[in-house]
Amino acid sequence: MIIVDTALKKRQAEGRPIRIGMVGAGFIAAGVARQLLSFTTGMELSVIASRRADPALELYRSAGREPRVCNSQSEIEVAIAEGVPVVTEDAFAMARAEGIDVLCEVTGSIEHASAVMLAAIEAGKHIVHMNAEADGTVGPILKQKADKAGVVYSFSDGDQPGVEMNMYRFLEGMGVRPVLCGNIKGLHDRYRNPTTQEGYAKKWGQKAAMVTNFADGTKVSFEQAIVANGTGMRVAKRGMLGPDFSGGDPYAPLVPIEDTIAAFAPYLDAHLAAGGPGLVDYVVGARPGPGIFVIGTADDPIQTHRLNLYKMGTGPYYCFYTPYHLCSFEMPYSIARAVLFNDAVLAPVRPEVGVIAMAKIPLNPGDEIVELGGYHVYGECENIEVIRNEDLLPIGLAVGCRVVRPLERDAPLRRSDVIFPEGRLVDTLYAEQERFFA
Repeated sequence: MIIVDTALKKRQAEGRPIRIGMVGAGFIAAGVARQLLSFTTGMELSVIASRRADPALELYRSAGREPRVCNSQSEIEVAIAEGVPVVTEDAFAMARAEGIDVLCEVTGSIEHASAVMLAAIEAGKHIVHMNAEADGTVGPILKQKADKAGVVYSFSDGDQPGVEMNMYRFLEGMGVRPVLCGNIKGLHDRYRNPTTQEGYAKKWGQKAAMVTNFADGTKVSFEQAIVANGTGMRVAKRGMLGPDFSGGDPYAPLVPIEDTIAAFAPYLDAHLAAGGPGLVDYVVGARPGPGIFVIGTADDPIQTHRLNLYKMGTGPYYCFYTPYHLCSFEMPYSIARAVLFNDAVLAPVRPEVGVIAMAKIPLNPGDEIVELGGYHVYGECENIEVIRNEDLLPIGLAVGCRVVRPLERDAPLRRSDVIFPEGRLVDTLYAEQERFFA
């Protein structure tokens, strides 16, 4: 950040702001737009693409800008050249438009987001996104395509996976080996649904399915999966360990995050002794939340002596943490890192962990899996070798599928348990990803 803000001031002084095209006008997009339009120097939010123009128009107008509605790539390019902000309902026209330096994807969709990001990559645009769902499904193949096109494909700082990766890189630079990347959650209940979460969603102006996606564990599964895919780490078991220090009571006193090391230590001992690359996981009921933590080890006796001096304890495991993640506040710096320094906050190296679909309720033939955070399935992390060997259904491919045989609650879905919709790009990309890496 200290380097990035100086570089952005220089771009501003030179009259060469980074020009951004953003896909989405929902909850997260509103925060990103506000940050870019009102508080960030050296950047210009040139275009917002939304399936409906009205929410995007409101984002600009709330910041005192009057945008132009454009319906074609040529119209978008003219407006950008004239310095006029643009709203469009054609995300693909924006992705291909000249004058855009980077595509910012913040929708949470999978099929549409993957298609738009692919179009932008093919047009030579950098990608910075906050879409763990798409990344956890087809991110590795999108990253391969971005590498081939010579552009950056990156998850964003500010969301927990990006913050975890910042800490991971920070520790590696100090000579501390990261052995567990963790996410701090306030709630995990696999059986939450849009009805149970409706009140909370209304309070914060969010969609009930999005809030359910957080509560039922699907979101944290995607978040930790993409950290694993960016670091080479694995999960200790299906669903991760996820120790819950609240005892199921959301009002229970929170334990200090460093006190959670004991819950992970036996698993880390066995995993590392077997030559494992480290683990991704999460905790419930710890403070400070909603932040992240990374557990590291150090072998050098002088380093361990000094870590003890600086109140990190006697080891062998040391807990480092960031007490917050500020999503839209921090995303602009991720954009700058990509465009100015060709630096990805977090990008997949190869598939290591995926997120599989688990039955939230007893499923019957004909049931359609409508959405993530819905009534039918929740997601759990699993190591990629198990997913392949057992032909498990990635939850990122499950939306839109129809069940063909009865399944009990908490049963993992397999590909043979569903009928897939025809003609989806995400299925094509996933198959290509499997051929490339497997």
